[in-house]
Amino acid sequence: MVAVVRESQVWLHKLTCYSASDDTSDFSYFPPDVTFFVGGRPIEAHRLILSARSPFFKRKFETEWKDRSEVRFARGKLSYPAFYSLVHFFYSDRLDIAVDDMDDLIRLCKACKCDELQKVIENELRHQKNAEYKALRDVDNSQKRFILQGFSLPEEDRLPSAMHRVLQVSLANSRTENVNPDETTYEIQKMQFREDLADVCVKLDKRVFRCHQVIVASRSEYFKARLSRMTGFLEGEGGFSHMSLPFLEEHDLSSEAFEKMIEYMYTDALKEIDPDQAEELFDAASRYLLFPLKRAVADALLPHLELASPAELCHWLLLSDMYGILKIREYCLDTMACNFETFADTREFRALLLTLPPPSGDSSLRTTRPSAPGSGDNSDQGNLLDDLREKWLEAEAAELDKRDESASQFDRRLEMLILVAEQEVNVNEGHDIDD
Repeated sequence: MVAVVRESQVWLHKLTCYSASDDTSDFSYFPPDVTFFVGGRPIEAHRLILSARSPFFKRKFETEWKDRSEVRFARGKLSYPAFYSLVHFFYSDRLDIAVDDMDDLIRLCKACKCDELQKVIENELRHQKNAEYKALRDVDNSQKRFILQGFSLPEEDRLPSAMHRVLQVSLANSRTENVNPDETTYEIQKMQFREDLADVCVKLDKRVFRCHQVIVASRSEYFKARLSRMTGFLEGEGGFSHMSLPFLEEHDLSSEAFEKMIEYMYTDALKEIDPDQAEELFDAASRYLLFPLKRAVADALLPHLELASPAELCHWLLLSDMYGILKIREYCLDTMACNFETFADTREFRALLLTLPPPSGDSSLRTTRPSAPGSGDNSDQGNLLDDLREKWLEAEAAELDKRDESASQFDRRLEMLILVAEQEVNVNEGHDIDD
């Protein structure tokens, strides 16, 4: 159907291929490693993306194009608009092509072994030839465009699945490269290019991960900045072979958490996580400027919270408030409001009250630390106890004319619980002194 459909949300869209002469092209931090010339016009791209999306390109880059940075096609053998549109699709999972160029694109898909995409375009072209578009009757085919989103294809033919396959190959190679304690930096840097097309190594403790600059730099401003400072080495300077892989060494992050982080960077999703990893991943998302990862972790964590104890939910509430994870924060507050007396009988909940600023009232009593749990400094989040009170009032379904009275009742209940919590702290301190 010739129509504009909803906007693609694919993260590689900003890396979509450009003509080398296009002023908007910006590969300064993830440079292309191959340039195609079609009818004398250049198109820059990355071997990784093309190999992941097309068996034809994968075979070519492993054989006759293995050491070539430029590939020139004979004039008249290939349509520039069709080739550009296909490469654009490989990056963005969004096809946008003039109806006049669809025949050329079908032939190109056949050569590149993009079978499912070829079928969709063939079906659409048959529809184009048989249908009468009254609204477009006076518009020639050069002005009509066919737009296709990747979700119209089977899942295995979409960009996330292609990048997941790339990730699995890289992780399989990474697992074989555990670093001995006495291994030198130079020896790590000598790791050669393999068929996974990795072009950067990331070392964490005793493990080295083979990664791809185009992926990590496009997802994380942190890695983008780190890689931009390695320009000299990337150009083969510094005494190392041009076939050596540059490497980055990271600290204060487990290899298990990093593996989950790059799973998200490559596929834009997390299939599942261990709840014990969540806090480390929230912290990594902040440190590596990969903020959408927080939402992915929250989505994967929510099913686990349905079975969490009141004590565990107190922990998750503090954590979500500290890292700004609104979905987890709302879930915990809703659960507490609907089961308030159950939480009131929980020692961890009473202890939690001692760490939070009071609801409303004297602002001088509130903390002003930006990351302090419960502080109202985040414009997207209010005071925790204020929000809990509002949700409790909603759960209790208080009449409008009784809301103030109900709110006061809630505040008095909190004051009583805080007194109990303080007494429990004093008792514990007394026992410590006796011991």
